[in-house]
Amino acid sequence: MTAPSLTRPTSPWVVLTSRNDPWVSAETTALHDEHGLVFRLHSRDLLEPASLFRTFARELSFPGFFGHNWDALVDCLHDWHGPGHGEGKAVAILIEDADALLGSEFLGLLVSVLCQAAWKANLQLDADGVPHGEKLPFPLHFVLLLNYTPSAVFAEAVSKGRYVHATLRDGRLTATLSSDYWADADPVVGPPDQHSD
Repeated sequence: MTAPSLTRPTSPWVVLTSRNDPWVSAETTALHDEHGLVFRLHSRDLLEPASLFRTFARELSFPGFFGHNWDALVDCLHDWHGPGHGEGKAVAILIEDADALLGSEFLGLLVSVLCQAAWKANLQLDADGVPHGEKLPFPLHFVLLLNYTPSAVFAEAVSKGRYVHATLRDGRLTATLSSDYWADADPVVGPPDQHSD
């Protein structure tokens, strides 16, 4: 299995890894080389749902009708209206100091929501697996950058997300959606260090 990619429309949708992981630098460089977009959020602004919704809305230029709830977050992330809207540019959202999210009660839900948004953006399929047709797919991925906590410590909390399939490989915890519920979800499989559903 190859390493995750921020430039291709393939899973995994969410990666938790060390901020010093050379993969992060290589992938963000590749994304910039392809004129993709990298946004950096800080975990201190994401510790409560209300501030999380405000931060995503502000930093990613969500439209004014954003409903400040989990479903609206999925909708506004996959129906991108920010810079590069309609151009099919790859988008990576990096969350700095993500160690702080380990204690949050909604970490599994957040990862599930991010996976759902990325699945919809990358494949432009609706919840029934039917192509939207009128929307241009674009690679959308999320990276949670850890300062001191090994990504394996997050496995249990991440796996509590609805439909989330988590795998630990090469020191990275990756998350995608279970194909049981999401057509072409492309769960990450292979000989993992640790695997959980």
